[in-house]
Amino acid sequence: MTFRTQHEAQGELSHIRKAAEHVLLKTNLRPKTAVILGTGLSGIGQFMEADVSLPYGEIPSFPVSTVPGHPGILHMGRIGGVEAAVMEGRFHLYEGYEPSEIALPIRVLSMMGIERLVVTNSAGGLNPLFAAGEIMVIHDHINATGVNPLLGVNLEVAGPRFPDMSRAYDRTFIEIAEAEARRLGIYVNRGVYIGILGPSLETPAETRMYRSFGADALGMSTVMEVIAARHAGIRVLGLSMIANVNLPDAMAPILIDDIIATVAKTGDDLIRLIAAVIKRMEEETDL
Repeated sequence: MTFRTQHEAQGELSHIRKAAEHVLLKTNLRPKTAVILGTGLSGIGQFMEADVSLPYGEIPSFPVSTVPGHPGILHMGRIGGVEAAVMEGRFHLYEGYEPSEIALPIRVLSMMGIERLVVTNSAGGLNPLFAAGEIMVIHDHINATGVNPLLGVNLEVAGPRFPDMSRAYDRTFIEIAEAEARRLGIYVNRGVYIGILGPSLETPAETRMYRSFGADALGMSTVMEVIAARHAGIRVLGLSMIANVNLPDAMAPILIDDIIATVAKTGDDLIRLIAAVIKRMEEETDL
């Protein structure tokens, strides 16, 4: 891990501008809402009318996804008539990316005019009352990665040196998500997400420890993105698809292929919920 210097901060800002300009030149759409889809959470195509789809490798300075279940495509289009940018796939610390590199797409979205972010992930359940295939609405998180995307010289044009995280996940958006879930007949939990470094999956002892911290689900993503989004003043809704539930006294092997398979079977509910929530978010912020 390195710390951003003043020279690197200026270079990073230049990369952000070039990436944002590249995307905006490809479409006339100017969405205010963005979505990040986690591991195995594809299927947005059935709800989205895409205007343009850009592989990450074609966007200047954009990281490239290297993990199964992350296609690595930025879609610009409409979901239920609402303009949206959708990142189909993300980046992780365990892939070797610096925290600032994981934050770069968020900064690009911010420079493109994004004001609302729906961030999703596939997570391991820590709460024994959860079940695989259920959705958890994130109301808070714990950063257990040991790093932060804001380390080093602050990008003043992106946000303040010490951003407030007392309401990292927007209370109004949480209420909207829970109301839309009830309307659609989708069962959701509310809980705390803990972000860990990975890529090794948790031991039984670690599972007990994370649960004792007050976490209900854990994963290897999301936290860096949310910190960067709040730094930029973007309002955030977090949704976790519970792929498995860890019971430390009867722990079964956790296999990534099983996680992807579980999410593939149940992910449609999450995509339906996202489509409904985006419309309500747009209405709420237009009031």
